[in-house]
Amino acid sequence: MANSAPHFEPTATEIAQARARIAAYAIRTPILESEELNRLTGARVLIKPETLQRAGAFKFRGAINRALQLSEAEKAGGLVAWSSGNHGLALSYVARELGIKATILMPQEAPRAKVEGVRANGATVRLYDKTREVREEIGAQIAAETGAVIVPPYDDPFVITGQSTLGAEFAEQAEQMGAPLEVALFCCSGGGLVSGAATGVHAITAGTAIYSVEPEGFDGMALSLAAGAPTRAPATGTSICDALMVPVPGVHNFPICKAHLAGGLAVSDEEVIDAIRFAYRQLKLVVEPGGAAALAAILSGKIDIKGKTAGVVLSGGNVDPEKFAAYIAQPK
Repeated sequence: MANSAPHFEPTATEIAQARARIAAYAIRTPILESEELNRLTGARVLIKPETLQRAGAFKFRGAINRALQLSEAEKAGGLVAWSSGNHGLALSYVARELGIKATILMPQEAPRAKVEGVRANGATVRLYDKTREVREEIGAQIAAETGAVIVPPYDDPFVITGQSTLGAEFAEQAEQMGAPLEVALFCCSGGGLVSGAATGVHAITAGTAIYSVEPEGFDGMALSLAAGAPTRAPATGTSICDALMVPVPGVHNFPICKAHLAGGLAVSDEEVIDAIRFAYRQLKLVVEPGGAAALAAILSGKIDIKGKTAGVVLSGGNVDPEKFAAYIAQPK
């Protein structure tokens, strides 16, 4: 996709409208604190577990915001999307709730729990080979043949605005606790979460320093922010963070992040596993690798938050049971 899309950024009014629109559907996830995490970091860390969101991840917000704005004709044509898992889970969940057909394109190596979850929601799963097929081309063909509306996982104004509700909700909750966010960290792949959430946070608390967190080798947002222009990450090898493996930011997402983010961070698989284990042992939460990246960044000291109030989102909890068992069983 060429970087030629007009600049889009949700306004405070549009964010408020989205919050009202999805209020009857999305869970207002709580704020948690851990004495151990505060002790380790020397900070006050507010944790927002979107693992408890419907469909198990923040993606539900963008999916429901998009679906609620479909016309009757668009609903009749159904939805098509591509996803490594969480966007597909969210969109298939939303489609089932609203009585809309959905087709989800998923890579052959997508976690089994995510593939099975999409099918359980009643959507059609079309597995594809990333080495031979282009998901956007398959999606465009299905849309042309069926009249389905394409719902991209991150590079879409409706989806970005849906994710902005998370940032606004988080910042508002923190202010209500008398602890406005000085720093906030969000997991990042193509940038749908961090671009939307950043606008939402800044609509409430303008001075918050916001950081993206990506897997090492797939840190396209961090590289792009440092370069001041979209830059592709090496993307060599692989990562346990299956949800965070987009090597370059989205066309709509990067300009928003360039305007709102203080920087980008990257974490290793080992640091992510440490965060998964910490969340299980200290918070009693199941967090998938891609959902634990932001927590990994503060636990590993990638950013100094000592003496500050910092917000961290656990963005998803959809993980294969045997893999999760292996992560938490590893000795520290």
